[in-house]
This record gives sequence, C-alpha cells and structure tokens, in this order.
Amino acid sequence: MSYPSELKYTKDHEWAKVEGKVATVGITQFAVEQLGDVTLVELPKVGATVKQGEVMGNIESVKTVSELFAPLSGTVQEVNGALTDAPQAVNEEPYGKGWMVRIAMSAPDEVGKLMDAAAYEKHVASEG
Repeated sequence: MSYPSELKYTKDHEWAKVEGKVATVGITQFAVEQLGDVTLVELPKVGATVKQGEVMGNIESVKTVSELFAPLSGTVQEVNGALTDAPQAVNEEPYGKGWMVRIAMSAPDEVGKLMDAAAYEKHVASEG
C-alpha cells in the first residue's frame, strides 16, 4: 500500500493536505481497510474549534465505531456534507471525494509534528 507523498499523517491514521493556512483532512487507506464499510461519519460543525490530537468526530462502520482526531489545531472552515448521504465515499476515495473537513490552521508549526509518507508507512508496518 502506498500513501500520497504530498500529505502529512498522524499516528491515528488521519491525513492532512496543507495548502497555505488551510488543511484538508481525511482518514488513510489503512484506516479504511481496518474499518471496513463506512456507514456513518459524524463531523464537527463549520466554525467549531479543533485542537491537534483531540477528538473531532466519529466514524462508524459495519465493524466498529472509531473516533476521528484533529491532525492540526484551528477552526473548521468547511465540512464535506456529501458524506452525510454517501459515507461510502470514504471507502471509495479516502484521499479524494472522501475528505472530511477543511481546517483554517491556528498553529501552522504543528505540521512539523506530523509524519511524512515514508514515516507513516513505517508506523503502519510496526502496527501490523
């Protein structure tokens, strides 16, 4: 399994695509495979403040309910509302149409605490 090199990753299997002061966030292909078929995604509301490493929502699948953690601190600028009616988009394209939120970062230096693709790949291998 390969992970997009332009993204940053958390130990909890979220990814962040940083563009300027905004980060688009989702979960990784590894997380999707662990979860199985996603049936519900609960995300924070636009305007909510999130803090790096803290719970920002939940994702339910046929197997389990898991917490979603904010990879970066900031304010939720946009939520992928399409996931309300079509949560399976997370399974189909976790790095594309399955994105979850866009965060206006309040502490851009936190990006340095996230893993690059190579480090994340090692992290996943150590979990397996």
